[in-house]
Amino acid sequence: MAGSDKNIGKHVEECYSYQKMKNKIETSVGKLMVNEILEKLWMYLMVDFIIKLPLVARKDVILVIYDKLLKMAHFVAKTKETLVEVLARLFRDNVWKIHRLQKSIVSDKGPQFVFELTKKLNSILEIEMRFLTAFYS
Repeated sequence: MAGSDKNIGKHVEECYSYQKMKNKIETSVGKLMVNEILEKLWMYLMVDFIIKLPLVARKDVILVIYDKLLKMAHFVAKTKETLVEVLARLFRDNVWKIHRLQKSIVSDKGPQFVFELTKKLNSILEIEMRFLTAFYS
């Protein structure tokens, strides 16, 4: 029996199909990070778009602004060609007017989109943005 166990073990080690399907034991990547505790409503937002909708009242896209803590959303109909300046006004009229300034905005459109939206919104609200150019070590 011991000889056949060695043969089976040797076959398993050399078998490409088995090695390919075998679960690999990996070491942990590091410490788990605790998620930030959300305290205030409408401070941590997610922004996304529902696209490729049928044209209704000359609108074919819905801007979705979602509060991560409250699990509520604002839905704003718009056109696909809406400029960032118009988006900032829509954001001001539908979110900022009611809930005021946010701590974070997350979007799958990328950091450039969030930056441009924030820049235009700050411009509309007459908030001066000042950026540091010095490097601190």
